[in-house]
Amino acid sequence: MKILIRLLTAPISLVAWLCIGLLYVSSFLFGLASAALAVLAVLVMLTGSPINGIIVLGIAFLISPIGIPLLAARMLVGLQRMRDALVNRF
Repeated sequence: MKILIRLLTAPISLVAWLCIGLLYVSSFLFGLASAALAVLAVLVMLTGSPINGIIVLGIAFLISPIGIPLLAARMLVGLQRMRDALVNRF
């Protein structure tokens, strides 16, 4: 029975590993983009528009590796835990 459950949940594991790889690459790219946006936000603040600078800083935080990519990573961990709980239950 345990082997059957493992075979049925194998696609979940495969999708999770694929998503982890994509998340790793996108986190690197989003990190570069958030650094550029942070520099841009400071420049916008210095030119006299602090509200727009704060908005750009908020966007930079969301795309940084501790923003939305971290949320996606936590969701993937939850998916793996649910799969492991299902496999270990039977």
